Amino acid sequence: IRCWSNIPFITMPLSRAHGKSFAHRSELKHAKRIVVKLGSAVVTRGDECGLALGRLASIVEQVSMLQNQGREMMIVTSGAVAFGKQRLRHEILLSQSVRQALHSGQSQLKDVAIPVLEARACAAAGQSGLMALYEAMFTQYSICAAQILVTNLDFHDEQKRRNLNGTLHELLRMNIVPIINTNDAVVPPPEPNSDLQGVNVISVKDNDSLAARLAVEMKTDLLIVLSDVEGLFDSPPGSDDAKLIDIFYPGDQQSVTFGTKSRVGMGGMEAKVKAALWALQGGTSVVIANGTHPKISGHVITDIVEGKKVGTFFSEVKPAGPTVEQQGEMARVGGRALAALQPEQRAEIIYRLAELLTDQREEILLANKKDLEDAENKGRLALPLLKRLSLSTSKLNSLAIGLRQIAVSSKDSVGRVIRRTRIAKDLDLEQVTVPIGVLLVIFESRPDCLPQVSALAIASGNGLLLKGGKEAAHSNQILHHLTQEALSIHGVKDAAQLVNTREEVEDLCRLDKLIDLIIPRGSSQLVRNIQRAAKGIPVMGHSEGICHVYVDTDASVEKVTRIIRDSKCEYPAACNALETLLIHRDLLRTPLFDQIIDMLRVEQVKIHAGPKFASYLTFSPSEVKSLRTEYGDLECCIEVVDGVQEAVEHIHKYGSSHTDVIITENEKTAEFFLQHVDSACVFWNASTRFSDGYRFGLGAEVGISTSRIHARGPVGIEGLLTTKWLLRGDNHVVSDFSDHGSMKYLHESLPLPQQNTS
Repeated sequence: IRCWSNIPFITMPLSRAHGKSFAHRSELKHAKRIVVKLGSAVVTRGDECGLALGRLASIVEQVSMLQNQGREMMIVTSGAVAFGKQRLRHEILLSQSVRQALHSGQSQLKDVAIPVLEARACAAAGQSGLMALYEAMFTQYSICAAQILVTNLDFHDEQKRRNLNGTLHELLRMNIVPIINTNDAVVPPPEPNSDLQGVNVISVKDNDSLAARLAVEMKTDLLIVLSDVEGLFDSPPGSDDAKLIDIFYPGDQQSVTFGTKSRVGMGGMEAKVKAALWALQGGTSVVIANGTHPKISGHVITDIVEGKKVGTFFSEVKPAGPTVEQQGEMARVGGRALAALQPEQRAEIIYRLAELLTDQREEILLANKKDLEDAENKGRLALPLLKRLSLSTSKLNSLAIGLRQIAVSSKDSVGRVIRRTRIAKDLDLEQVTVPIGVLLVIFESRPDCLPQVSALAIASGNGLLLKGGKEAAHSNQILHHLTQEALSIHGVKDAAQLVNTREEVEDLCRLDKLIDLIIPRGSSQLVRNIQRAAKGIPVMGHSEGICHVYVDTDASVEKVTRIIRDSKCEYPAACNALETLLIHRDLLRTPLFDQIIDMLRVEQVKIHAGPKFASYLTFSPSEVKSLRTEYGDLECCIEVVDGVQEAVEHIHKYGSSHTDVIITENEKTAEFFLQHVDSACVFWNASTRFSDGYRFGLGAEVGISTSRIHARGPVGIEGLLTTKWLLRGDNHVVSDFSDHGSMKYLHESLPLPQQNTS
């Protein structure tokens, strides 16, 4: 039972046809009826005398977009007082200046004092102008708007309440956007502590409580409360330890310290939270977000409806496990504890994980079988992705071998001194390797990626957040469990976290305070999406694997077909598979060229002709649509070049700086190619498929990077480390090294300490 007032007929809560509020952000896209509450700080300018027209126009555009999608939008708006204050100030200035001029007979005016303007008078003067502005803006989108002014008494009178309810429903039926505001021209002054009397009684004192009441009264799916702060913080915004609360649950308010209210308006954050919780109990989902930030205000409403992580989402459903923010903190703390271990202890963890992969082989394969059956039944994965999803005994054995290689190489990773310099007497400087911090690794369809990446993170002392595809959920779960079991032998279980919540990848990419590096493992589309979504977090990886093989005139007949077949056909879905075959012009219509074509046909490789190659043929294969194509299947492009120089130029123009190969017996030509091709991996007489961390002897890789800073090519342990500087002195100060000081810089290079090479 909910008591809205002392009127008996509304002591029972209204039934909601659509049931309870949404449990997760991802469900907000299903919201049909939405109330958008615009706080005074959102609608008004910084000087509080006038409206923020650009911001208001952006909000109207978003509301119109959602309305035109078939949703039912309502706006609860502030701003009448501010708009009226602007008009009245102008009228008073004009009136007083005219009287002063008539009285003094002089054209020069003195400063005019503006009297304190009463809020109700300002509201009366501003309401018509505010509504006219809304009408003009909505007209641009062929949408009609209607104004409704209410007071608290309207909810206490049965007939008025029914009339209000009927009016709103009729407006929504006619596709009209109701714009609702408290009638501040007649509303009585606010009474102390009468904003919200607990959770079960709500009075309309301000637009927060009005919006909550209307949302429940109209059985609204979603209430969006826009203010001048990002959402709800665990302590007053601006304080050192304040953290934005992503999801707020009933009962959590005891752990929150509220700050002062906004610069304008009647209610503060405490009032917003109470109103939000009241609406939530009535079955309406609530999000409190910032409607004033210039970078997000242009899409804040649509982002919320799309389920993006914006502001604070109020939910009655508490997840069973930790939030992703909590997991990020756990990974940070666990990673630091991991980095503090001795190298031998980190190696022991990796050895233990390798053992578990073979000891628990049956359980792993059983979980993987469930994933494969689910994928096949739903038919959502193409054959190449099904192959990536599949685990086998041989794959697990290969993984265990790779992990043992990582364990061996991990013993001289963290804390390795790479430079020593004597700055001055008794002042020595060292540069040492340290972990990057917390890694977010996002991978698709490849459960074998999880133990590989985990081992590399353990070896390099990094905390780890893992986000796998839902198609490999069972496999990832057991592999992560085994990883944490291995970490537990030295008490650092929390260093590796598997994200199982409904967080979208785009939302994870915004956690710049928790994540230091993002490593995507998957399709080129996934990598591109992450690179676009990452805000302030570096992304290591490559968006495309457009790999070339150039066949020179001096190529060996025996080597050509073997290398091309392996590069293209051994695993065509891999990022290091051949996509474009460059042929020297003099090889056309030769037995070698015929052998290449025959081999590709036998392997059922579909050939696309480049523009130059097509010009040599009377009947050519289908001409390529783009020379920048990553096929990821048994397809490739063939193009003709005049020599090694043109091959290099073609690779630079159309390649992705991943892996490129020359096949030739001419050492001079080969060296020219090796030195001039600007890619992460450049090979001579070897398959493109060698571009791999395991094959390079790195044990495994977190991915292949085409970036030009930090790490490039297959990224193993070294690519997951950065450095810091350690300076050891004895009462040294910079002033001692001035022209008249007693100290001189030496800058002598010192020998590095002997490394453990066992």
